[in-house]
Amino acid sequence: MTASLVSFSLAAALIVLLPGPDTLVVLRNLVRGGRRTATLTVLGVLSGLVVWVGAAALGLAAVLHASEAAYTVLRIVGAIYLVWIGVQSLRSRGSVPDVEDALPERRGLLGRGYGAGLATDLLNPKVGVFFVTFLPGFVPDGRPVGPVSLLLGAVFVLETAFYFALLLLLAGRITGWLADSRTRRRMDRLTGLVLVGFGARLAAEG
Repeated sequence: MTASLVSFSLAAALIVLLPGPDTLVVLRNLVRGGRRTATLTVLGVLSGLVVWVGAAALGLAAVLHASEAAYTVLRIVGAIYLVWIGVQSLRSRGSVPDVEDALPERRGLLGRGYGAGLATDLLNPKVGVFFVTFLPGFVPDGRPVGPVSLLLGAVFVLETAFYFALLLLLAGRITGWLADSRTRRRMDRLTGLVLVGFGARLAAEG
């Protein structure tokens, strides 16, 4: 269990570092509303992740109860998913979408602050798909799927919280770092190689 937890923590940390919609909406609100608005946005994002983690854990337990073969398929899909995002990272040229261009103005739907962060996660089905396909690959054989999935999900949420806390603390430096294409390119290459390695390992374990 310890080895699986360490492996998951490393893989999850790399995924958290890849800028996605969550990061973009936090940065947008940081620019527009300052640290307080950005902090509320982060809390909304984390709340959305908690909802998805709970739903994924219950769903995985139900799938295992219904069919072990189906659960094995999910493990393989999770390995493929890791390889895919690793390849996407390797193909990246180090560019980061502009915060203003990447997120259209949808005040009526997303609002600002907490609502924006929560809606960004809950209205993105890819988050749920991510947890359902990602978590099974790190649940050791013989361990209860539901509780272990919740534990792994909690690790992911905590790492995300730490990432955003660091981003808010060092807002100027980190936004500048994200904007530097050379630094991003190096980070993308390293992340891509490691994620492909994790995916290959999970596929081999199947």
